[in-house]
Amino acid sequence: MTRATVQTHGSAALDPLFGWLDHPTANASLTGLCGDQVEFYLDIRKGVIEDVRYCSEGCDYLRSCAAAVARRVKGRAILDALAISPREIIDAHDGLPEKGRHCAILAVSTLYRAIASYLLDQQAIQERQGAR
Repeated sequence: MTRATVQTHGSAALDPLFGWLDHPTANASLTGLCGDQVEFYLDIRKGVIEDVRYCSEGCDYLRSCAAAVARRVKGRAILDALAISPREIIDAHDGLPEKGRHCAILAVSTLYRAIASYLLDQQAIQERQGAR
């Protein structure tokens, strides 16, 4: 996803969590079967997601679901963030229509992948330090 693409999203520009973090401690990107793409950038310190940003390219349902995920994880402990489910995101949208439900799954799955990336990186660091 390019910065030029992100700037064309209109209403997303009004969301303070929409965009990139310059130096995230974790990030992930997934593309759905529909071709929609979402990215999450996390700044994790001492097990807490201190800051989060997202970018999406696709339908309005995806942008809305990604925004809902970002709002829910900011300031939460990693384990608490892993408790967020697609069902929670669907319910938060007053029963997201059937055609948009895959967007909740895509957004939450991307968050999970970013957290998994962070946890695996931390494990590798600890293993390297233990090998010294």
